[in-house]
Amino acid sequence: MVIVIDFGGQYNQLVARRVRECNVYCEIYSYKTDINVIKEMNPKGIILTGGPNSCYEEGAPTYQKELFELGIPVLGLCYGAQLMQHILGGKVERADVQEYGKTEIKVDTNSPLFKDVPAETTCWMSHFDYISAMGPGFKSVAHTKDCPVAATENTEKRLYGIQFHPEVLHTPEGTKMLYNFVRNVCGCAGDWRMDSFVETQIQEIRAKVGDGKVLLALSGGVVSSVLAALLAKAIGPQLTCVFVDHGLMRKNEGDEVEGIFGPEGNFDINFIRVNAQERYYAKLAGVTDPETKRKIIGEEFIRIFEEESKKIGSVDFLAQGTIYPDVVESGLGGESAVIKSHHNVGGLPDYVDFKEIVEPLRNLFKDEVRKAGLELGLPEFLVYRQPFPGPGLGIRIIGEVTGEKVRIVQDADYIYREEVDKAAAAYKAEHGVEAPWMPNQYFAALTNMRSVGVMGDERTYDYAVAVRAVRTIDFMTAEAADIPFEVLQVVMNRIIKEVRGVNRVFYDLTSKPPGTIEFE
Repeated sequence: MVIVIDFGGQYNQLVARRVRECNVYCEIYSYKTDINVIKEMNPKGIILTGGPNSCYEEGAPTYQKELFELGIPVLGLCYGAQLMQHILGGKVERADVQEYGKTEIKVDTNSPLFKDVPAETTCWMSHFDYISAMGPGFKSVAHTKDCPVAATENTEKRLYGIQFHPEVLHTPEGTKMLYNFVRNVCGCAGDWRMDSFVETQIQEIRAKVGDGKVLLALSGGVVSSVLAALLAKAIGPQLTCVFVDHGLMRKNEGDEVEGIFGPEGNFDINFIRVNAQERYYAKLAGVTDPETKRKIIGEEFIRIFEEESKKIGSVDFLAQGTIYPDVVESGLGGESAVIKSHHNVGGLPDYVDFKEIVEPLRNLFKDEVRKAGLELGLPEFLVYRQPFPGPGLGIRIIGEVTGEKVRIVQDADYIYREEVDKAAAAYKAEHGVEAPWMPNQYFAALTNMRSVGVMGDERTYDYAVAVRAVRTIDFMTAEAADIPFEVLQVVMNRIIKEVRGVNRVFYDLTSKPPGTIEFE
């Protein structure tokens, strides 16, 4: 295991993900974590993240010097590199020239960090301060035009510092640098893989659950589906999945979920499908405020889950789809409050009758969850399903939600996604690479606008559908995807011809910020 010590950097989770891509297990801890806890874990390596502070300022996040005397390799990134020098006798000062963005860098290829890295490459810089003097035993192994110490090392003590961010995609050789540290310097075996993770978890679930019963609220999303498959492999009919179809899913999605996990599927579990479409539509009648819609959808799910839980009777365990970002954001592995009970199942009331929570995916990132899903035999269309909001189409329908509006947006969305996928597949077949415009998320929404149109020489007064497609890395920021106009024309023609009640199609060009990816 390699430990990432977080100093408030915005890329802390990304560092851990990049390490895991090197098939090395990695966990994130706060800089406030006691050094004795670190010692007990006996990591093969330690990585210090970036952060927004200046390490020489009073009250800035720091760590005791003993960390660098444990004999464990340490890699400091940005703030972490500066802090290492500040503690070990170097000097950090405010730079005359501050570097931001893509920067050309020259590296010493004799350094263990830069094995198989070109002598001249590109990195992502973001710093006010710089290392003006190195501590005893350190030497500079990389520099830029304005930064004489862009990387530093003390190979005898296995201490390394990088002033830039190797974890971001804008540093093309960054993953190789992290690989060099965790695999070559730290000597990690590289045996953190999904096949072994799945097998280990199956054994651990069996040991924990014994002959007990487990209850899972199955949403049909990626995480809950992978969790269901994992539990099914481990304990089979001891698992009961309650799938509440609120009528706000994408077209055919409810049937797809039932096809995989229901009686005709490949998993020997108890599957309960609650068709609550009309119940939801009745609750949502006349409601136009998006936050009110969200609350109604969430609360109604709780009520239905309660009702089904009472029918089942006493269960021993409640399964939750907690994943590692939930853990990190709730206190960095235990520094603050731990994940609250029921965090990921819609706020279930405390009196639902179970004894303990099972969270077998809590150490995985979302991309690792997808890999686990493939290992468990789930179909690719489910594992690589696009993000979908908890309230479903309830917030992709502007204004009041009705069964008729749901039909319209389901059909339009299905056509849109089908045509984008078809065009992307054709591009890849012709060029051998993914289409440069291929969006990370794309869907149709129903506006609350109706307008006059002409179809078959007759006047129409129908709805306008908005189609959205964004390219993004982290979903925190996003740009509208540049889908070819001819593809959008096909989409427009098909939606207007095939979806009753629509006579206009808009393409949403708004970036995030100022907009959001979803409409409500």
